[in-house]
Amino acid sequence: MSKENPKARRNTTVIWLLIAVCIAPVAASYLAYYVWQPSGHVNYGELIEPRRLPDAGFTLADGMPFGWQQLKGRWVLVTADSGSCDAHCYQKLIYLRQIRLAQGKDMDRVERVWLITDAVNPKAEIIARFEGTMMIRAAGGRLLDSFPAHGSLADDIYLIDPLGNLMMRYPREADPRRIVKDIERLLKISRIG
Repeated sequence: MSKENPKARRNTTVIWLLIAVCIAPVAASYLAYYVWQPSGHVNYGELIEPRRLPDAGFTLADGMPFGWQQLKGRWVLVTADSGSCDAHCYQKLIYLRQIRLAQGKDMDRVERVWLITDAVNPKAEIIARFEGTMMIRAAGGRLLDSFPAHGSLADDIYLIDPLGNLMMRYPREADPRRIVKDIERLLKISRIG
């Protein structure tokens, strides 16, 4: 009976350890790609095909002319609703204001826009309560047709990037805390707005 040489046994162990160290990263990458696939996105809002909005021929609720180039370089939260502003409209306006305020020192990088979809003038108390929200008369124009809606245009909140592209939408009953997180993330990584 021959005894196994301890030196040869140690050499064989070292070789197998080297092989395992070389194969482990490849095996881990296959497992990560085929077995534990990432969810694909971290954003809460639904990304939509970026599109430019018509830029001319609009007025603010106070009659001043408006063009989207005025907001270039800023992230813009947009809602569309009747000037009579029902409870859901009012809630969306609160969300827009609070989402912007939640950005802290970066809140000046975010604007709020309310597209008024009819000829009704908003009540004075709503205008005062949401001071700073740009209220744009959009009834009858091609602007409203630029927004892809799930159902009613009044259901969604939209996001426009600093280059003026409509790029994301949040559905009715969206969680405002998750919208805040999306905006925070965008402001953190954005170099243009």
